[in-house]
Amino acid sequence: MVRHDTSEENTFAQPATAKLGNGSLALSSSDRFSNLPNGERYLYQLFSLIEAGNLTVTNPEGRVFHFGLASSEEPLRMNIHNPNTYNRILTFGALGFCEAYMDSWWDEENNNLVELIGLLYRSNVSNKARNKVTIPLALKVITQRLRTLPILIQNSRKNVQHHYDLGNDFYRHFLDPTMTYSCGYRLREADSLEQMQLQKYELICRKLALQPGESVIDIGCGWGGMLIYAAERYGISGTGVTLSVEQAKLAQELIEQRGLSDRIKIIIADYREVQGQFNKFVSIGMFEHVGKRNFSTFMQKTSELLTPNGVGLLHTIVTQSNERNGAWVDKYIFPGGYAPQLHELTQELWAAKLSIAHCENLKPHYAETMKRWSYNFMSNRAKIASLDQTYDERFLRMWYLYLQSFEASFRYGGLHVYQMLFYKGKQWRLDTPLTFTAKD
Repeated sequence: MVRHDTSEENTFAQPATAKLGNGSLALSSSDRFSNLPNGERYLYQLFSLIEAGNLTVTNPEGRVFHFGLASSEEPLRMNIHNPNTYNRILTFGALGFCEAYMDSWWDEENNNLVELIGLLYRSNVSNKARNKVTIPLALKVITQRLRTLPILIQNSRKNVQHHYDLGNDFYRHFLDPTMTYSCGYRLREADSLEQMQLQKYELICRKLALQPGESVIDIGCGWGGMLIYAAERYGISGTGVTLSVEQAKLAQELIEQRGLSDRIKIIIADYREVQGQFNKFVSIGMFEHVGKRNFSTFMQKTSELLTPNGVGLLHTIVTQSNERNGAWVDKYIFPGGYAPQLHELTQELWAAKLSIAHCENLKPHYAETMKRWSYNFMSNRAKIASLDQTYDERFLRMWYLYLQSFEASFRYGGLHVYQMLFYKGKQWRLDTPLTFTAKD
């Protein structure tokens, strides 16, 4: 039974009696929330599906509702400030939930969005309550087609600029000194963010078996951290490719500061425009922006860029299901993004005559990376806000929600990050046994 009062009650909801037979959460008039408005009722029916942990919700009138399992653990506390929150969620689903947070319509009392969202992941609330009949089938088909249309070169530039050209100073406030914006590699619990990123670079260098004098192409090179590391420690020469003008500018400055201008060059280009051949190929955290219809184009281009004996590594986010990016992520974070499933990667690699040598899942490492980014972001929140007048409260809450929700998905949900090591052709190109674990 759910009890509500102006003070907290130590009672917890049993699973809701909402109809789930057709895959939807029906608003039954006989349920325990029948005296509440539809929007509020809908949200509480969702929360009644929580089976792990416990959640306390305080509505704008001060009434308190408890969900989940009673335990000695301190409950997560969601405070809803604006009564329009409920209808916004009822109308727009996850997009409405996230936008309501951006607009300060609700909060978690301790800013612990990771565990709040993780509570929903751990109880599989989304799959239990997904409404399969609210969107007409024709609209679903149209939406899916729009998301799988080829991403044109001009659209790729626009999508990258949306996220990556916010200004280098913005990213400096939550990234590590190497300016690396991808999953790190944690060897010890106390590892700093910088240590994790350097260990990731070392792991990749070992997997690629880099040798002095080899040429390396880095597609989606960011601020050049991987190439700088490989040039200084392994003696390679490299070409970095990015669509971000801001990234290219700072990457070039960092390369010049390290005295590596004669060995590393950065070009602003789409991967489809790159020419030449290289001994080694690497792409870290870029494939998610390619788009499903361009998977084969990307892999064919990868094959073209490798010499006959070439070896490559693809580091990318992978989703566990065939669910696409949510509407909120598409709208605010990564327009045009598409996280592949693992089988899509393997199929496209083989189709491009690229043989897979090794596959590793770094899922828990990305959760820890996101945790450190989120901490840095909140620690420097005031400094970030002072950088630009457009970095207002809504913008800052959007970024915090992005960092926290992605940590929750890597920690509890269906997001993974894989490193796929491959070589060109059918003949094995790597030493055996494969021993390349990053060490101190």
